[in-house]
Amino acid sequence: MSDQIVLTNARLVLDDEVVEGTVVHAHGLIRDLSRGRSRAAGAIDLDGDLLAPGLIEVHTDNLEKHFCPRPGVIWPNPLAAALAHDAQMAAAGVTTVCDALFVGGYEVENDARRGLLPQMVSAVERGAELGLFRCDHRLHLRCELTDPELVERLAPYADRPLVALASLMDHTPGQRQWRDIALLKRFMIREGLAPDDADALIDKRMTDGRRAAAANWPQVVALFRGRGVAIASHDDTTVADVSEARDAGCAISEFPTTLEAARAARAAGLATVGGAPNVVRGGSHSGGAAVVEFAREKTLDALSSDYAPASLLQAVERLAREDLSLHEAFSFVTSRPAAMLGLADRGRISPGLRADFVRLRFVEATPVVRGLTVLGGSVM
Repeated sequence: MSDQIVLTNARLVLDDEVVEGTVVHAHGLIRDLSRGRSRAAGAIDLDGDLLAPGLIEVHTDNLEKHFCPRPGVIWPNPLAAALAHDAQMAAAGVTTVCDALFVGGYEVENDARRGLLPQMVSAVERGAELGLFRCDHRLHLRCELTDPELVERLAPYADRPLVALASLMDHTPGQRQWRDIALLKRFMIREGLAPDDADALIDKRMTDGRRAAAANWPQVVALFRGRGVAIASHDDTTVADVSEARDAGCAISEFPTTLEAARAARAAGLATVGGAPNVVRGGSHSGGAAVVEFAREKTLDALSSDYAPASLLQAVERLAREDLSLHEAFSFVTSRPAAMLGLADRGRISPGLRADFVRLRFVEATPVVRGLTVLGGSVM
């Protein structure tokens, strides 16, 4: 009996076109693809649905939501929290996910989440070891440069085998994401702080953050240099931010907040990551530029769901209503992030690559995931 699985009557999302066709896979790898329908016995009819490469997520904070579902509430079963996160990513069409885990925090004294890092790392490693996950999980270490204890907290995790990416995050008020201090204050008030308390906290973060970030930046870069871990800058806003990232050896500019920074990153050879929620909503929640403009200007390389897993496919649909073809819109969540992470074995439907697929259709403007395949096995 043949071990081959034949998927036919599908709209295949290929590198340069979307065509009606057939894919054959076996033992976790794509063996063949062809145009038209297959008449092979046992071929699985996909009813004209889209069959795209499984989505690749480079930065999602979603795991943290399951560990800390409400302020002050820490979920007591770490592995259960990780499994719930995994299921949500799979339902969004993701087959490879970089779980972005915070290392350090804005406030050393008050951030209750700081103790979660060991639990989150252990839960992801344990779930992967036991084969419990639907998706292929990697670790993305979000290094908060404003934390004076960052290097001490980060060092035990820099050599973990699942670490694929590290990002250098500086949330000091008055620059990058929070360049507009008035906007930051309004955000803090919405989160429950009194105006005077928000002012005091902003002043403290400005003083402490500048000092800590200046000391941490070179140490964190040195820690990852030579380890084969991609390094990303975060919230680049000016040409100077991009230059600093390039000089430090960053390969990626995550979530540039201005078109100026996105252009500078492209000119400097840095790959750019934009927020899929930004695309879906039509703009940033914190005052940054609209990512749709990056796509129009060809300064966008990949999309991340950030805080909303389902936004990836919704952003694909939104970009496909611009001047982009459907296959190009899909590339921002498949082949381009794969290349960004050095994952040459996935992200495209091509013979010899992993059989990672998402089956979906668009109902009006809404993507509906109808199946997910990881390494040739159906996981939903």
